[in-house]
Amino acid sequence: MLIWDDQMAIETTIKESVAIIKMTGKTASNSFSRTAIKEIAEAIDASLNNQKVRGIVITGEGKFFSAGADIKGFKKYIEDETITDFIHDLTGKLHPLILRMRRSPKILVAAINGAAAGGGLGLALACDARVAGPNAKLAASYAGIGLSPDGGTTWLLPRLVGDQVSRRFFLENQIWGPKEAQGYGAVDHYVSEEEFIPKAIKIAATWSQWGSHTREATKHLIDVQSSQELEVHLNHERLLIEAAGTTADFREGVDAFLNKRPANFE
Repeated sequence: MLIWDDQMAIETTIKESVAIIKMTGKTASNSFSRTAIKEIAEAIDASLNNQKVRGIVITGEGKFFSAGADIKGFKKYIEDETITDFIHDLTGKLHPLILRMRRSPKILVAAINGAAAGGGLGLALACDARVAGPNAKLAASYAGIGLSPDGGTTWLLPRLVGDQVSRRFFLENQIWGPKEAQGYGAVDHYVSEEEFIPKAIKIAATWSQWGSHTREATKHLIDVQSSQELEVHLNHERLLIEAAGTTADFREGVDAFLNKRPANFE
């Protein structure tokens, strides 16, 4: 599937159970115009809602994974006093999308080919795993233009790298290359240009082989663990594992184990 809009294009291909979403043209270099964020959200939602898709790889083109908003466009909206409406519209698309990504049982992997900046950084961090190519760059870029962060970056990044590393990243307006990002834990793998898409696909396929409840509950429990007392979290785990016990995937898993065969989860 190829979605076109002027100089904006999003390519979606499906390999077995993994969808590869490639942001090209201005959807990569200017991801956060009103048009581009709409196209990006629609492409990701289409894969989230596709019952044949279990894993999703998101990548960009050339120098850009997803470079955030057009700064020249900001000037226009400031001058005509519609900047608040513009920011409201963009976050109104991006933030619900990030929630859908985090809450979905689908496994999402960011294959970071180039710059992931601003809201584009949030898009990468919202994925379940990140693979960086040799030209990957992670940047917040908010402080340099007088903005505060959005896109869930201040919630997602500290969970990967810790609070103080995140403070330095945002308040020193740092830019991380792939080795540095991997060293901090912001990306899982740093591989060659030829390997990073196959590596991302492999992770998406491997992590998505399990049952839908297993994937959704595991993602959810890891997201909420830092905001719950242990006793509350134990009760949360209890409710979810009890629910898992009623699923067809649990019956299939037990049968497969006892019969020494691979499980075929839904």
